[in-house]
This record gives sequence, structure tokens and C-alpha cells, in this order.
Amino acid sequence: MPSAIPSYSRKPTVHSKIYQFINCRLVRDGCIIKEDLWFRDGKIINPEPVFFEERVLADVTVDCHDALICPGFIDIQINGGFGYDFSSDVDNIEEAVSSVAKGILSAGVTSFCPTIVTSPSSVYRELIPKLKKKEGGREGAGVLGIHLEGPFISPEKKGAHPLQFIQGVEEGVSKVNDVYGQLDNVAMVTIAPELAGVADVIAYLASQGVVVSVGHSNGNLEDGEEAVNSGASFITHLFNAMLPFHHRDPGLVGLLTSRLISHPVFYGIIADGIHTHPAALRIAHRTHPEGLVLVTDAMAAMGLGEGEHQIGQMKVKVEGKRAQLVGTDTLAGSIVTMDDCVRHFIHDAGVSLVEGIEAASLHPARVMGISHCKGSLDFDTDADFLFVSDKGPIKILNTFIAGECVYSAPDAPHLTFNHRKYSTEK
Repeated sequence: MPSAIPSYSRKPTVHSKIYQFINCRLVRDGCIIKEDLWFRDGKIINPEPVFFEERVLADVTVDCHDALICPGFIDIQINGGFGYDFSSDVDNIEEAVSSVAKGILSAGVTSFCPTIVTSPSSVYRELIPKLKKKEGGREGAGVLGIHLEGPFISPEKKGAHPLQFIQGVEEGVSKVNDVYGQLDNVAMVTIAPELAGVADVIAYLASQGVVVSVGHSNGNLEDGEEAVNSGASFITHLFNAMLPFHHRDPGLVGLLTSRLISHPVFYGIIADGIHTHPAALRIAHRTHPEGLVLVTDAMAAMGLGEGEHQIGQMKVKVEGKRAQLVGTDTLAGSIVTMDDCVRHFIHDAGVSLVEGIEAASLHPARVMGISHCKGSLDFDTDADFLFVSDKGPIKILNTFIAGECVYSAPDAPHLTFNHRKYSTEK
């Protein structure tokens, strides 16, 4: 009579390597659980069918020594870093994206959206075909698509965007196509919701699979509500470059609690201790926690020191942790990294470690419509994950993309991959 217990000593004929990380804690389903992490072919897998149906054990086991494993971070608004600016380094854009993609691995970022600020049409037409979507790996974080932050924004709330290149959309969809040239590699567009003709443009962009964000706006709540009901789903860097909250007209901030929109919105927050006051951060989170998305809005000076740098067509001076347009007091993006944003958010908003992590992983994945494959440690999602130390402020130890370790901190504990030996069953 055959045994009810399956035999696991025979190596299957066709079998991709299965990895089992043991003795670890996982951020999963909104909490921290004590459970092994299994993955194969770059995907997180459910071990039960492997055990009971395929009748095999893991090929490789790794003792994680009680490490905390969480999903990889996703940055959907980043202008550059490490001396590169995506909007002005037109001639060497591939090098710029590659360098930033590699550099942000140490901050736990496994996917990102290169962001182009308001620029001449010629810049969009040259950059958009070159900035192709790509999977991440040893060469760096994956590219989800471009975030076009302009030029269809408010001149009154331009921030670090050059006034001479800001445009309207009175001509509708034809104007958008004329300025951008194509949308093939575009994942997100920031647009001011009060512009004439904007509703049709938003509906068109959404129909093309582009995430539409409202921002750099002088519009009121009604403008925002119309935009959301036309297809917008995100707010670019809440509180910054928009009308301030007022009790008789809450502006775009009021979208967080509006009852007149067809779907809840997500909103970006730059949690660098400069762009958003801790009290404002707490207000936003307590009002609509599920919608909060951490973004860096980082520019070329990220990873470098003080001095003059570039963002798009404009010069920026960095002093301490503050980046301003030269000769003004206007903030020009940040120099913060995503892991710093998570630390600031946890400390300043008083949220849990899991809430901080999900604001940088699950929430941006939901914004981009990719939560079925990224942003969590659910079964069948991409094996993009981080080993982090939670003994004090969160610290990135290792970054994995598709199950491959692509970054290790200098002080990260050594991981030993134990390969199983198979025997022939007689």
C-alpha cells in the first residue's frame, strides 16, 4: 500500500529552482507574520501545491536569522539623481536612467517612473521614445513608464517649472498629441484641473491607460472633482504647488474627503521634513490613510552634496537638505531617498512600520494598476523584496529583484544559500 506521505528525494525531470527563505518575518496582508518566503522563476509562490502536488522540496534554502522581509519600494515621481536630470540630460538619457536606476537600489527602490518636468515640445518628442519601460535586475530598478509633470499646469503654481514652456489645452486632445508626440512609454501625466478643455483631455489620457494626476494647480475643489470624475486618480505632491486648504474652499486637498467623486483618490506626499510639515502629514494620513503614497520628487542633487545643480531648464542651489531655485526661495524638488521618506513618515506621522512600508510599495502599485504583480508579497507577484533591519529606524540591508539579490549594504549579514542534494530513489 503506498504511503500517504509524498517522497521528496527524487529530482523532477523538468523543474525550475525553488528558493525557500526560512526563519524570517514577512510584511503581508497589513501585518508582520512569521512565515517562510518561497519563490521560483522570479515569482513568489504558494508552497502548498509545491508540497502536495509537485511533491518536491525547495532546491535552495536560506536562513534569514529573523530578518524582516517587505515588498520593494516604488517611486512614481523622481526627476533624477546622482548628478543626472531626466529633463535636461537629453543626449545621454540612457546613461542618466541607468545610473539612477542602479543608485536607488540602496534605498530599496525596485521600480520607478522617471519624471520629466515642464519642457519644450522638442524635449518630450526626443525623450519619450527613448525612455522605454523595462524590467529591473542587476542593472537597476525597473522602469514603469514616464511621469510627465507638465507642461499643462497653472502659471500661478508653477513651482520649479519654467514659465515660458507652460501651455494650455484649449485645443483638446490634438494639443496633447502635438506637444508629446506619442504616449507609448508614458505612465502618468500631471495636469492642472482648472484648465479650459481639460475634462476631455483627462478622459482621453485615462482611456489610453495613462494615470492622470491633478497638480501644479490654482483650481478649487469643484475643479478637482470634475477632473476625478473625468478619470483622474492621483494628486501630485499634496499641499505643494496648489491652493492652500481653506475652510470655505478646501481646494484639491478636499478631494481626500469629497463625496462627489466617482472613486477615491490617491495622493503623493514628499516626506522629507521640508516639503510637508509633520502636522500636515498627520492630517493627510488620518484623513485618508489608504490613499497616501510616498514620493521622493528627487532631483539631480540626490546622492550628492551641496552646490548648484539642474532640474529641467532651471538652476537649483542645495544648502543642507533644502533645494531651491537659484535666486529664489522656491523649493525645487528634494534630495531625499525613498528609505528616508519612509523613516520620516513613520517618525513624523506616528504610523506603524507596516503603514510606512505600504505607503512606499502597495499604495503606489495600486495607483499604477500593478498591484497584481508588484507592491506586496502575495503569491504570484514579482519577487521584488527587501531585507530590512527594524532594530531602530528602518534600514535597507538587501534589495532583491525577481528573486535575485541586486544590492547588499556594507554591514548586511551574509546570506548563505544552501543547495539541496538530490538522491536517486530505487
